[in-house]
Amino acid sequence: MQGFGELEAALMELLWRRDRPTTVREAMSELRWHRDLAYTTVMTVLDTLFRKGWLTREPDGRAYRYVPALTRDQYVARTMHEALVDSGDRLEALTHFVGRMTLDEAAALRAALSTFERRIGGR
Repeated sequence: MQGFGELEAALMELLWRRDRPTTVREAMSELRWHRDLAYTTVMTVLDTLFRKGWLTREPDGRAYRYVPALTRDQYVARTMHEALVDSGDRLEALTHFVGRMTLDEAAALRAALSTFERRIGGR
């Protein structure tokens, strides 16, 4: 999976943080601290993210309000899955991944696996 470009990432972070439908003008004003951006630049990047399926949008007068199509956690899970699929050896990749976990993260993973196994097992 392709990662986000710098401005795409900044806009996705902004939209996840805002957690409400956002217009181009609102996004532009919140990113001013980052750098001066033209309205058309922000509009083009949001439209590109929409066309790629990362955002949904709803009309608001002559403008649109944009919302992420996935939560940040769903995006991270998708990225992790795609990285695993792209690995040459899934078991080796998982072993290295788990080897970098803290005890709390390992416990959370164990709990998630247990919940998953109960769900697919019909229990």
